Amino acid sequence: MLMSPKTSDPLLHSVTNYWNKRAASYSEANQEELASIKRAVWQNLLLSHAPDNKPLKVLDIGTGPGFFAIIMAQSGHTVTAVDVTVSMLEQAKSNAEHYNVDINFIESDVHDLPFDEHSFDLVITRNVTWNLKKPDEAYQEWYRVLKKGGRLINFDANWYLHLFDGTYKAGFEQDRKNTALQGIADHYVNTDTVAMAEIAGELPLSRIQRPQWDATTLLNIGFTQCLIDLTIGERVWDLDEKINYGSTPMFMIVAKK
Repeated sequence: MLMSPKTSDPLLHSVTNYWNKRAASYSEANQEELASIKRAVWQNLLLSHAPDNKPLKVLDIGTGPGFFAIIMAQSGHTVTAVDVTVSMLEQAKSNAEHYNVDINFIESDVHDLPFDEHSFDLVITRNVTWNLKKPDEAYQEWYRVLKKGGRLINFDANWYLHLFDGTYKAGFEQDRKNTALQGIADHYVNTDTVAMAEIAGELPLSRIQRPQWDATTLLNIGFTQCLIDLTIGERVWDLDEKINYGSTPMFMIVAKK
């Protein structure tokens, strides 16, 4: 989903291949979000933390099927969206066409963006940084393409810390029991959890308590402010998601250049 397709690195190839296979099902989930109240909830959240100048030049990092890109384009902003997974970009283009919005989709490695310095007012991303082999370098690159006064809004979670931390492992296992007790779909059943766990085991952010690491890294890079919200899932997740991911809350980081 995020790495260069031309790389010979086996780990990066595995990540890209995994997300290529999941593109269709991931797109279905995004389509459900776009057709529900979640679209307005996410849209209002992003706009509440965006710079005041309008229209904004927005960059959606690791766009996947285009959810963030579409809702920002619907808000009247100029949107560029990048992803390296071809299948994801195909889904994103189809979804954008369905909603009749104009988005500039570009196949690109998020560590090495094809844009000049100070190109964007706002960089947005969701569930991307945990996939990265060199997240510190990616953050540096995103800082580079932001204008002075621009903002980065990143949503993520400690998705695979349960592989390395006993407390998180117990919480993860309890989440699985809770989904069964509540009679709801377990989001880990319909995905290739074995393949993803093997990949996640080699990715650096799977072992690190976040977002503390992110805040330190962003401030060291040069961001002047860093806001963290550890309860953002309460606003954007539905009940099924809250039960599925109860031990792994989503966090939001808003960093200003």
